[in-house]
Amino acid sequence: MGIEHFDVFVIGTGTAGKSVAYDCAADGMKVAIADNREFGGTCANRGCDPKKVLVGITEVLHKARNLKGKGISQLPEINWAALQKFKETFTNAVPAVTEKKLKKAGISLYHQSPQFIDETTLSVEGKTVKANKIVIATGQRPMELKIPGREHLLHSEDFLDLPALPKSIVFVGAGYVGMEFAHIAARCGAEVTVIEMTERPLGTFDKDIVAHLIQASEELGVKFLFNASITSVEKLRKNYRVLFTQKGKTQSLDTVMVFNTAGRIPNIEALNLEKGNVAFENGGISVNEFLQSPTNPAVYACGDVSASGSLPLTPTSSQEGRVVSKNLRKGNHLKMDFPPVPSVVFTLPQMAAIGLTEDEARRQGYQFTIEYKSVPEWYNAKRINEGYYAYKTLVEKETNLILGAHILAPQAGEMINLFVLAMCGKLKCRDLKAMIFAYPTWGNDIKGMV
Repeated sequence: MGIEHFDVFVIGTGTAGKSVAYDCAADGMKVAIADNREFGGTCANRGCDPKKVLVGITEVLHKARNLKGKGISQLPEINWAALQKFKETFTNAVPAVTEKKLKKAGISLYHQSPQFIDETTLSVEGKTVKANKIVIATGQRPMELKIPGREHLLHSEDFLDLPALPKSIVFVGAGYVGMEFAHIAARCGAEVTVIEMTERPLGTFDKDIVAHLIQASEELGVKFLFNASITSVEKLRKNYRVLFTQKGKTQSLDTVMVFNTAGRIPNIEALNLEKGNVAFENGGISVNEFLQSPTNPAVYACGDVSASGSLPLTPTSSQEGRVVSKNLRKGNHLKMDFPPVPSVVFTLPQMAAIGLTEDEARRQGYQFTIEYKSVPEWYNAKRINEGYYAYKTLVEKETNLILGAHILAPQAGEMINLFVLAMCGKLKCRDLKAMIFAYPTWGNDIKGMV
């Protein structure tokens, strides 16, 4: 049997990989795509989308509890099993639908992670294939904690598929996933403890805004153990014992389940990159401004697996997929140039940010003004009895342009998009204040933040 040859071979069927495959196939190129897991990628199958479905039920709970005695007399009850069935209406069809669409586009499908044999040759499903261009879009995977008992640690996708919510949970790591899942679990009735090795959660976010989120989380019932390092996990008769060090002392706590939410790393181990002469680093596949491998020009990388310097988010993966797609079809002419990128933590209240933090702005030598306030008395928060609403904005003195915006609010994720428009459009603060927004809306509040 001969070696099949493709114009483009894409490894990974998530947001970035799919977009490259579809575009190249539509342009008449012979395309193949491979994945060693269910087609559709992390976000749609076991990431952002199913997580947001679970968050949706907690939004109802959160608002009802805030308004208890103010029109709400009886709180709703959670049916976790029914919630999971509802979530599955979003996820169950994703792999089959994805495969059907890819086939319809004329793309060949492989259900295995390929390995490089040389710079343009791969081994997949026991077959050898060659490609003019190879695109790596394999995303990220949970980082393994190399401690005794690590086999007892569960991961984010295990949480998303829990058939029943346990009485108690420990999350090891207070990043996006740890904080979001802690809020979901605590609101739905679990006893939640978060162990974090640094002094606070969400280290890349503004520390003052994070402080408000810590307070809101503790009021919810989440217990934090900061500056604490997990050392081992022991299996008990029914539960687990988590051992950790804090302030030089070894301590322990017992829990029904332990989740590793300590972070994610590039998913590249199975690719045999050395044989493909593909350089990589801690952040993933090394790339130039065209998202092309500097050591193997036949290889491009996009999405969370690329060491492009972007945030590992679905929108940035889409943007990188667009860049790689154009460069494959038209030759290298489109450079990856990221506009200001917003990020959102879907706790309740939500936390959102764009641009520089105060510390970053100082390190970069900007001259700027700071507006930082806690404003639960503002109308939009007060009308739903929301006790946590805060913001911090940084404005450059000379230009009157926004350098950064940081918000804690029930609708922070939507509000930050208006700051995206302002920053990408280089609108001055005076321009924003001169606009007329609908009232009373959360979006209108940003005029009071600059």
